[in-house]
Amino acid sequence: MKTVKELMTTDCVTVSQNDTFYEVSVKMRDHDIGFIPVVEGRNLIGVVTDRDLVVRGIAEGRTESSTVSGVISKEIRSISPDTTIEEAARIMANGQIRRLPVVENGELLGVVALGDLAIHKNYENEAGEALSQISEPTPAEQQNSLQ
Repeated sequence: MKTVKELMTTDCVTVSQNDTFYEVSVKMRDHDIGFIPVVEGRNLIGVVTDRDLVVRGIAEGRTESSTVSGVISKEIRSISPDTTIEEAARIMANGQIRRLPVVENGELLGVVALGDLAIHKNYENEAGEALSQISEPTPAEQQNSLQ
């Protein structure tokens, strides 16, 4: 069985919680990404997304010179490098997660994304199943749409 260690991206762009909205936004633009792990040294302490910057940042009155410390997601799901591809796909599907940091002893080793699963022929089914479950509305979202 293949593990995420074989598929994960290891040259991850990272930021610190003291980086500003501007600095993080420039990294996202320059690397064409919307998700960046937040590290302290090499240890993962959270993640920040383009959505975090907009919804929990700009929409709440933060400026480009504000640090991202107030908008990062600290309670994140991560996996070990020995996690199987099938297990990673299941975790992504069940948690409606598109990217999973790969961590060992607190240290960020890489990130596995839904796209990483999709580009490997052997895992197209797992990626498709995960994406379909990620795209499904949660029970709370279904209830809200009925109101």
